[in-house]
Order: sequence, then structure tokens, then C-alpha cells
Amino acid sequence: METSMPGSLRIGALSKRAGVSEHVLRAWETRYGLLSPTRSAGGFRLYSELDVRRVQRMRAYLADGLSAAEAARAVLAEPVPAQMPDLDPVAVRTATVGAAASLRVALDDLDERAAHVVLDELFATLTIEAVIRDVLIPYLHDLGVRWSRAEVTVAQEHFASNVVRSRLAALSRGWGGGAGPRALLACPPGELHDIALLAFGLVLRRSGWRVVFLGADSPMTDIERTAGVVEPDLVMLSASDAARFDAIRPGLARLAQSCSVALAGAGASTELAAAVGARYVDHDPVTAAERLAER
Repeated sequence: METSMPGSLRIGALSKRAGVSEHVLRAWETRYGLLSPTRSAGGFRLYSELDVRRVQRMRAYLADGLSAAEAARAVLAEPVPAQMPDLDPVAVRTATVGAAASLRVALDDLDERAAHVVLDELFATLTIEAVIRDVLIPYLHDLGVRWSRAEVTVAQEHFASNVVRSRLAALSRGWGGGAGPRALLACPPGELHDIALLAFGLVLRRSGWRVVFLGADSPMTDIERTAGVVEPDLVMLSASDAARFDAIRPGLARLAQSCSVALAGAGASTELAAAVGARYVDHDPVTAAERLAER
């Protein structure tokens, strides 16, 4: 007989922990009885560590090719552990392995339609944070390594980057609205890689921030002028090459005197940030945005 485990997680927290969208969690609960929430005094559904585990196991079965109904039956047939073990972060990402492999094949083959089918499935099932952190960022890192080894062509690298970037950009509509803190995001002159910055902005927006996105290759004079107009709570600059930041050190120092400035990307460093009066951010875009939103 299944033992009852007290719940303490609202569905939003469960979604973040397990990397599955709230819409899908509700569907799995109502259609298959996968989750067993309790009710708070105020009537809110509260989910337990057992529910987190079941969602993770559901994702693993789906990655193995089972249908949603079959996966749910398999999860519910598993014995309930007497004590819940510590959650393994690797287990949370198990279900993304197959999708990541399919995405890589589609983009290597220059098959935009197949790539969007995979991305559709990912965004329909997982949170934006999970898709970015567990699939897209690792994929782009791997793509860069393979490009440096001449294992993919420039055309393949450009094609893949443009597909991923266009998909993320489509999610950014209206992210300047609202009443939360405002962030100004830009890449310094000559820096063309802005996907990580775009991902950072998306996660930040989901935490209530307003985003002003200047993107790649932004002149320092324009960054300073825009900061003076919009008066952001944060200016985040990202570059993959330290030379991009070195070329604008005086401008960075000026900007840091009037704004809160953060530097990110492979081109940033603690030494550079300290020298110009900025903050150094060395986390992945999702973690960086989530930690900033928690402050």
C-alpha cells in the first residue's frame, strides 16, 4: 500500500524542480493520476518529493519511447521507497538526452523543419529554463567544440545558431512590458554571439523583469546613451572574447559609475570586473538569471 508523504511544493516549484511545464503536470495529474497532491489550509495543491520523483521517472520512460499513458502506468507500478533519496540532478536531465540527439542530427542535416519539431516537443513538455539549461546550452557548447575541430562546417554552425536564436527570439516578444526591475542587455562592439544573452533575458523576464535587448555588436556610445534614457537596474554585457571588453574599458568604467554593471561570457573575468567597477557573472545564463531574480 502506498504511504502518504506530506507535500510542501506548489505546482510552480514542482515545475522548476522537475523541469516540466505546469500545463503538462496538470495534464499528467488529471489524465493519468500520476501526482498525489495534498491541500494547504488555503486550498492550494501541495506536491511532495514523491511527486517530483514520479515526474522524473515519467520523463525517463518517455525518453525510452513509451507513450504517455504507458509511461504513467509504469511509474505508478513502481514501489514507493520508504525514504526518498536525495535527488540526482542527472536524473532530472535523463529525458532530454534523446531530444538533444535528435536536435543535433536535424541541425547537422540542415533540416529546419525537423529541428522545429524537436523544439516544439521540448517547449511543450519542459519549462523554458529546462530547455535552455539542459538542451540548448550544452548543444551550442558541443557545436562550438565540433566547429573548432572542423567536424562541422561554417555553414552548419551558422545554420544551427540561427535556428536556435530565431526560436528564442520568438519567445521574447513583449518582454519590455510590466512593472518589474529593468535590465539592459548588450554585447560589446565586435561581439556577434548573443544567444546566451538572449537566454539570460528570457529567464529574467519570466521572473518579472523588463528587458531592453540591444544584442550583438552594440557600440559603447549607444549602450551608454540607452542606459541614460531607460535608467536600468542592471546593465548586463556579454562577450566570448576578452579583447571585446579590453577595447572598451574606459566606457565600462564610466558606465559602472552610474549603473549596476555585470560582465559575463568567456571574455569576462573577475580581474576585469574589479578593474572597471562591475560584477563578474560566471554562471550559465539560466542560473545567473535565477540567482539575480532571487535577490
